[in-house]
Amino acid sequence: MLEGKAVVNETDMLETMQQEALQLAAKALDLFDVTEPTEIAQFIKKDFDESYGAGWQCIVGTDFGSFVTHSQGCFIYFCIGSLAFLLFRGAANLATSAELNSIPTLEAVNA
Repeated sequence: MLEGKAVVNETDMLETMQQEALQLAAKALDLFDVTEPTEIAQFIKKDFDESYGAGWQCIVGTDFGSFVTHSQGCFIYFCIGSLAFLLFRGAANLATSAELNSIPTLEAVNA
């Protein structure tokens, strides 16, 4: 595992879920090399999908940007050493068909 403890930067998860995410990250770092961020992310995502239901997304790396929509109570961003972890359950505000019909099309805007 990387030296040092996890530093939680942002979260809205319950403490128990946060601890599980941190423990999974530590376990993943024992199983995989830090040069395998995709495998680390997959390991964490699969466990959260099994524990809390489908729809979890996990991003692991040393340099990435993000802008995501997440379900309330399902977001954590933390670092262990120089490796950053973003784990969240996706969410979308689905518009109704009436709302979709009221959005002007590109042709209507340019006409």
